[in-house]
Amino acid sequence: MAEAICRQVSKGRFIAYSAGSQPLGFVHPMALEKVASLGMDTTGFRSKNWDEFAGVDAPKLDFVITVCDKAAGEVCPVWPGQPIRAHWGFPDPVAVTDLDLQKRVFNDIFAGLRRRIELMVNLPLETLDRESLQRDVQALHQNAGT
Repeated sequence: MAEAICRQVSKGRFIAYSAGSQPLGFVHPMALEKVASLGMDTTGFRSKNWDEFAGVDAPKLDFVITVCDKAAGEVCPVWPGQPIRAHWGFPDPVAVTDLDLQKRVFNDIFAGLRRRIELMVNLPLETLDRESLQRDVQALHQNAGT
């Protein structure tokens, strides 16, 4: 969802990639449904392991933002180029077994991601030093209000 939101909100300022430490092997249908229902393009979405972005041939990453609460305690790969890292924790919607509740969790996560990404896109990136940028990107999680 974050990849689709970033595509739309950043209007080309950022190129987003979504990956996980333990990908399911498919993009969750509720995530695709949510994105498509808002007219966002889902072309090219696929389940990816985050190790795909840690190799020497990986795209250059400026930011790595983990979003699953479970990922907060995991050891991340060493990302080439030392990107800014932040954790915007959300519950894992796949862990929710009630389908109605799971749909609400997906909706809540989508809203939270959208708010944080909108705030991030509007940061004065060109004028912030690395330390300030690190602090501000992480603070978006606490200050997003959703």
